[in-house]
Amino acid sequence: MLRLLFLLSLFVLPLSCFAAKPNIIYILADDLGYGDLGCYGGKIIQTPRIDQMRAEGLKLTQHYSGSCMCAPTRSALLTGLHTGHTRIRNNGSHLRPQGQAEPALLPEDVTIAEVLKMAGYTTGVIGKWGCGNEGSTGIPNDQGFDHWFGYLDQTDAHHYYPALLWRNTEKLLYPDNPEKRTHYSHDLFTQDGLDFIKQQNEKAAPFFLFMAYTLPHVDLDVPEDSKAPYVGKIEETEPYGTPGGQHYRHEPKPHATFAGMVSRLDRDVGRLLDLLGELGISKDTLVIFSSDNGPTSAGGADPKFFDGNGPLRGIKFEMYEGGIRCPFIAWRPGTIAPGTESTHISAHWDMLPTLAELAGAKAPVGLDGISMAPLLTGRAAEQKPHTHLYWESYSGGGQQAVRRGPWKAVRHKVLEEPTKTVELYNLDTDIAETTDVAAQHPEIAAEMSQLMQSSHTPNEHYAWKSGPVKTGKKNKQQE
Repeated sequence: MLRLLFLLSLFVLPLSCFAAKPNIIYILADDLGYGDLGCYGGKIIQTPRIDQMRAEGLKLTQHYSGSCMCAPTRSALLTGLHTGHTRIRNNGSHLRPQGQAEPALLPEDVTIAEVLKMAGYTTGVIGKWGCGNEGSTGIPNDQGFDHWFGYLDQTDAHHYYPALLWRNTEKLLYPDNPEKRTHYSHDLFTQDGLDFIKQQNEKAAPFFLFMAYTLPHVDLDVPEDSKAPYVGKIEETEPYGTPGGQHYRHEPKPHATFAGMVSRLDRDVGRLLDLLGELGISKDTLVIFSSDNGPTSAGGADPKFFDGNGPLRGIKFEMYEGGIRCPFIAWRPGTIAPGTESTHISAHWDMLPTLAELAGAKAPVGLDGISMAPLLTGRAAEQKPHTHLYWESYSGGGQQAVRRGPWKAVRHKVLEEPTKTVELYNLDTDIAETTDVAAQHPEIAAEMSQLMQSSHTPNEHYAWKSGPVKTGKKNKQQE
């Protein structure tokens, strides 16, 4: 009922709200590390088009993913709620009671697509979904998207030569593709995105396109034309991490392959931007580029070799900065000044209120996100800050993290020991999170612990055990 009332309220917006709405393209890479891009310090892989996008636009240095893994990041991005509140908070659902359905977005969840669609936008999502499988209420066409093409299931998205993809509610079968390797899914997604932009450009209405790319997520697999420039030019060592296994293919040249995957992603970001120029709509279109979490070591990927987390500690599935801090580049010629940079602390759940404000739409109440529209429209002095950011994850025995100003708190093994000690770091002086200062600042550690407890609201799939949190010094609850 609340969702219906919100959607109906959008109909009463004045007609003036529908003027000068920008087209919006949001590009989300998959498992691309903070340090994998040249403009974020990468030294090995060439990313000239994304670097150019950064040179012509805005770069954020303290932007965060929705989670340290794929599905909850997408849930947070789409709903404007952090993982203490959003519907999906983990990959898979190992915590659910036997026979209970996989977590998926429900009819009452309001997404970016629904907000923009009711504000006059045509909406499309292409790539990896991860917020509801076949037969659930979470499929894209039931969550506000007019056009959908890609993988519903995240496990299927490990494979770049799939036997099955979805176009809206229709199954597209490629029965010989896994063996003959004729249809590389990333290339299909790029072409579909280019076609969507061309089709929408012929209409009067603005469009929102969510390009949920799968590169450079494992499998390590890319056509030879992207791999070839790196073969013999970068060192190949024994595969790193967890190559092979039932989910991943073995790649004999993992470094050249991974580099080629990032290069192909970079090339196709450039193709999307070039098309906007050819159509004469660059100044009318906001393009945002980000990643869903930190780099991974799965499937033979090697973030250590590529320095994929840059100066940060941790990788995917970890709540340290390397697992959740991600690139953010915004590009809109004529609106966003070239070469700008900001240390504004923000996260994926800011996207719903941001895009709603830019579209002249009304965002739902009770969001965790804060609109970044001032920052993206040359009004940085008006940008409101967050009081804090919060994450939780059910991997590794359960993890929580809080960022408040320069302070970052992390807690591990929450499902096993609800009184687990909180680690505390000052990111202004220790970006690599090398020195836990909880014992030196027990009052701050205690405040961060309280934020962890107050930021989590349980749902039918996810609930923490209750209990006091240790901070390196006895608090009143423990005495």
